[in-house]
Amino acid sequence: MFHGTRDFPQPLPSEITPRAVYENRRALLRGLATGAAGATLAAWAGRTALAQAQRPGKLAPLAAVPSRVSGAMVLDKPTRYQDATSYNNFYEFGTDKDDPARNAHTLRISPWSVEVEGLVHKPGRFGVEDLLKLSTLEERVYRLRCVEGWSMVIPWVGYSLAALIARVQPLGSAKYVEFVTLADKATMPFVGARILDWPYLEGLRLDEALHPLTLLAFGMYGEVLPKQNGAPVRLVVPWKYGFKSAKSIVKIRFTEREPATAWVKAAPQEYGFYANVNPDVDHPRWSQATERRIGEGGLFAPKRKTLPFNGYAEQVAQLYAGMDLRRFF
Repeated sequence: MFHGTRDFPQPLPSEITPRAVYENRRALLRGLATGAAGATLAAWAGRTALAQAQRPGKLAPLAAVPSRVSGAMVLDKPTRYQDATSYNNFYEFGTDKDDPARNAHTLRISPWSVEVEGLVHKPGRFGVEDLLKLSTLEERVYRLRCVEGWSMVIPWVGYSLAALIARVQPLGSAKYVEFVTLADKATMPFVGARILDWPYLEGLRLDEALHPLTLLAFGMYGEVLPKQNGAPVRLVVPWKYGFKSAKSIVKIRFTEREPATAWVKAAPQEYGFYANVNPDVDHPRWSQATERRIGEGGLFAPKRKTLPFNGYAEQVAQLYAGMDLRRFF
């Protein structure tokens, strides 16, 4: 339901023109249609060129390599940077969609550290500068689906959360991972509002956290994350509703019990712990069968059909084999 984004790609080389981007995309689609051996390479080239062409030049660049993780580079047209940074859920800065962009300038993101604790062999505190060096930064283009029925497509920069998990070495008793967002009344004016328990807390089952698509993100659109999108480090779990992707993370905790997350505590009949995108399980107040893609024709444009697991079923459906997804929503 909320939280934002930011990326750090390299500057667009002069030889990569809009025409080149178009031709790369055409070549990729031809390769997919014919099964050509070069389709994979064309995919990386096309997606990199497209994301670089959209680098806004607003914030510091963040260099990354195209990801080779299955499902990490969708072909959907990316949402405009202006839309992705001005239409956000980040309730620490207000409940209207434009509040985060207007209010998040007060957030202090340097220095910043993330404490890792709980059921791990190697707990510790990591500065964001250390996290940036922990693994190779990758560019990934993910769909983002909000529980409210709207969606975006965002080029992120980061790496699989599994890299950090391997570093801290969970104990055998660890079954879940909690993510805690900063809750600083001095810089986040809506912390303390009655709508939620603070700090904002989210969680994943350990196998979900270890899935290669689960991203620890430091940037978007080739630049560092904007504050309204969860700077300086956030989670992105593309097959789940957006509220699962905690922003401005200050603590990661490994536990044996399922975390009591912010929205489950606030409205358990509306927001489940798993929150997998599912067109067959409606929100109590609206259908989830369709979605409105931000930037596509306004409020009255035809809606898209919602894809099971947000289009990532091939990669993640096995995580939930045998589960009743209506009960575990």
